[in-house]
Amino acid sequence: YMVDGEPYKLEKFKAKVYLKILGITIPVKKKFYRSIYGPTLKNKTGFYSVRTSSTTNINALEQWWHMGKATTFSEFYETLEMKALPTMNIGYADRNDTIFYMSGGKIPIRNKGYDWTHVVPGNTHKTLWNTFYDIKDLPQVISPKSGFVYNANHSPFKSSGKNDNPNIEDFAQEMDFETWDNNRSTRLLHLLEEQEHIDYARFKRIKYDQQLPTPLNYVFMDLNPLFEMEPEDYPEVGALLAEIKNWDRVTNAESYGAGAYAILYKTVSTYFFKDIIEFGHVFTHEALFEALKVTKAYMKTHFDSERIRLGEYQKLVRGEKELPAFGLPDVVTSMAGTNYKEGKVRIVHGESYIGLVRFTPTKTYYESVISYGSSNRPESPHYSDQMELFLDFKTKTMSFDRAEVLGSALSRYAPK
Repeated sequence: YMVDGEPYKLEKFKAKVYLKILGITIPVKKKFYRSIYGPTLKNKTGFYSVRTSSTTNINALEQWWHMGKATTFSEFYETLEMKALPTMNIGYADRNDTIFYMSGGKIPIRNKGYDWTHVVPGNTHKTLWNTFYDIKDLPQVISPKSGFVYNANHSPFKSSGKNDNPNIEDFAQEMDFETWDNNRSTRLLHLLEEQEHIDYARFKRIKYDQQLPTPLNYVFMDLNPLFEMEPEDYPEVGALLAEIKNWDRVTNAESYGAGAYAILYKTVSTYFFKDIIEFGHVFTHEALFEALKVTKAYMKTHFDSERIRLGEYQKLVRGEKELPAFGLPDVVTSMAGTNYKEGKVRIVHGESYIGLVRFTPTKTYYESVISYGSSNRPESPHYSDQMELFLDFKTKTMSFDRAEVLGSALSRYAPK
């Protein structure tokens, strides 16, 4: 292949990959290539190289380790300068009232003049980036006057109070940071700014918020026209539409409105993931009417009812234990499921490990919970013993005192 008029040899390799078909794992040998840009694959239209900063180093875990061991903000920030993480939203807080947020990691310095969100030419060194932005040049907020930082996988330019955000004009477009809000970020900012002071109790209420905002603010589709529809205009699905319109948008497991909306959401979001609709699609009343009919039929087929609670449809499952679950995609307490059985879904994404930290001048208080338990061994009593705590928005107290931890331990062992 030619780059700037010079010939280069495309290196050839073979790799063994594994395909799972009907539950059976089958090894398959595949040919791949390497160019000066990186790993290269061939399809019917040509050869394509993948260049990403994550393939330039393998010490991300080392950086995580040093971040966890840092005892001051200066040490923590110095660790970030390793640039071993390809891209990450990072938050920090300590007992000195230092709070910090940064978006980024190992971000390449790309030449202007190319649309880096799509395929770029592989015949010029102008698209072969080899340098990276310094950490200090990435979007970040340190101890803002507003007193808070936040991120919900949305724009880093909306990560604190209005006057404390990084200025998007200070950053190259080729860095390709998000510029949008989503439902979670919209709701979080509302809750954070709703009151002048946030005590620990309110902090926890914000963390465990289950409500979608009004209007909805999904990034990839617009469902707000749903709430313009009048039930009497669509008698075939009038009761179902009324259930959703009268819903308070709180996604607790006992909610009938959340149950109806969850199935409707799964129906319409499938259109996007199957490339039936494009990014940012605004649903028409006619399309939503059809989706409501599909939702109604689904409920009748699998639950023999036109009214079901969210927790009847959505389950947290571990081994033989199956419990009703809260949450929907893109609420603060986000939950998403995959097909399970009998028309139900099983949670596979969203809330998982939760750590809540409170600092005082003399002591750090820490409480945590995880969605299942601390063991992956089905025979262990800790395989699923935190599920009820997790679903009830409760936590367990943790200690940083070594003597206290060892003194209360039921057993001591060295993992193998």
